Amino acid sequence: MALLIILLFLPIFLFFLLQRQKKPKSNRLPPGPRGLPLIGNLHQFDGSNPKKGWKLSQKYGPLISFRLGSVPTILVSSAKMAKEVLKTQDLVCCSRHALLGQQTLSYNGLDLAFSSYNDYWREIRKICVIYLFNSNRVQQFRPIREDEVSRMMEKISKAIVASRPVNLSEHMMSLTSTIICRVGFGKRYEEEGIERSRFHALLNETQALFISFFFSDYFPFIGWVDKLTGNDTSPR
Repeated sequence: MALLIILLFLPIFLFFLLQRQKKPKSNRLPPGPRGLPLIGNLHQFDGSNPKKGWKLSQKYGPLISFRLGSVPTILVSSAKMAKEVLKTQDLVCCSRHALLGQQTLSYNGLDLAFSSYNDYWREIRKICVIYLFNSNRVQQFRPIREDEVSRMMEKISKAIVASRPVNLSEHMMSLTSTIICRVGFGKRYEEEGIERSRFHALLNETQALFISFFFSDYFPFIGWVDKLTGNDTSPR
């Protein structure tokens, strides 16, 4: 049923999107590659292959404009331009495009990382700096970090003595998870216990929200497709 609705309404939305893209733009944008109708430059970018962005910077310069779907995007690829964006023009560029996965994970931007730059963000940043990210807190949790690193090194040493292969990615994931549990919840989960499985499942779900493709992020006019496919479970 969902596929039938998409097939019925998709031509109408494609028509309106094409008409919208044909409108003349008054703002002068940096140079960049020409995109295809509707999808823009989505086909030219792959998160697993950053070399594509570097190759484009060699052709168009350190500041490139393109479209991801219908969303205008700027790519910065030099230290000088990054300083201009992140320091000189910080107040203009500090807010980020609200992605559906990030908003779902952060309860519509209520955390420090994904909140827009406003009075709310400044207030929670002040609270975090004073109560969470100060030097006393860092020193307070130092024994936990040292203990967990020592446990990890002991496991690696035993595996080497027994001539077993060592998966460093797995060990680092376990180290990070255990430190977060002990700092955040005050206890250490067992290696093969139910807490480990639940925590890893939560991490996997978080990663999936970051890398999943949502129509709302690139084609806001057809964001309802995420509702039909079940990707958007937010109450908005």
